[in-house]
Amino acid sequence: MTKNRSDQGGGSGTGQARTDFMLLALAEAAKAGARGEVPVGAVLVRNGIALAAEGNRMRELADPTAHAEMVVIRAAASVLGNDRLAECDLYVTLEPCTMCAGAISFARLRRVYYGAPDPKGGAVESGVRFFAQPTCHHRPDAYGGLGERESAELLREFFSGRRWPGKL
Repeated sequence: MTKNRSDQGGGSGTGQARTDFMLLALAEAAKAGARGEVPVGAVLVRNGIALAAEGNRMRELADPTAHAEMVVIRAAASVLGNDRLAECDLYVTLEPCTMCAGAISFARLRRVYYGAPDPKGGAVESGVRFFAQPTCHHRPDAYGGLGERESAELLREFFSGRRWPGKL
């Protein structure tokens, strides 16, 4: 279940630290956009230390699963030598999709902070609401809206140059 957008709480760390990690995710999203990837960035944090920070790499790697969230989960699991990331928090600029929500659950992430909602492809507060399903084994605390305006603007700018003439 997604927490109230105005409640950016979530235990350890200061509000400034949360903002700093989202700024790092936004920087990774901007780099992804510069590479021609959809500008989504993610940072995986444990005990106030960023273990991994990446943007989407689907086109670069010719891998449809190389969403920013998946890339940082894989990297952090490798760094820690463990597939369970129970004391880790994820910062991502766009609401995770169903695939990423599944990986977040299986990795046992503690919290997810995301920027912009994704009414078409999101799976936290939109779509299937993955973490609210009775078959979901692990439900992280989820907080939407952190860096929402900046995240949405990166996406708007990226897609504005790629739409067919006459489309909004």
